[in-house]
Amino acid sequence: MCADKNHEKPNIFKSVFTNKCARCRRGAIFLSKNPYDLKSCMKMPEKCPVCGQQVEVEVGFYYGTGYVSYALSIAICVASLIAWWLFVGFSIYDNSIYWWLGFNGMLLLGLQPILMRWSRTIWMAFFVRYDEDWHQGPPQGTGRVNTTFKGAI
Repeated sequence: MCADKNHEKPNIFKSVFTNKCARCRRGAIFLSKNPYDLKSCMKMPEKCPVCGQQVEVEVGFYYGTGYVSYALSIAICVASLIAWWLFVGFSIYDNSIYWWLGFNGMLLLGLQPILMRWSRTIWMAFFVRYDEDWHQGPPQGTGRVNTTFKGAI
């Protein structure tokens, strides 16, 4: 048996949360590993260092990540609301709802660099599929050339 684990299909959730390429699920799609390095936290290489997948698939590709970031933010808000309700509680006789709003705002502000990176990784995973044969080069027939009539002329 081969001791190399590169033959196994990587987990999609692990690859998304560690910001890996959607095609090979091994190459990092951000240049900096630290999401809180605000000068370079969103800088991406032109291609995946492992499989060569174009990171920005087309111009303006990542404009749709706002929807993913919004959904992640709503999920965090709901989770923090439920956690606050279970552990602290809400009452009409005190200002606990305002304390939760402040806590939730600070939580979202602190998680924003991570959420922006995850939303880009999730958005890329929507449109770029995992390819088991990524090591053989780019898939044939991709691009704007009509491959049906390639040899007709």
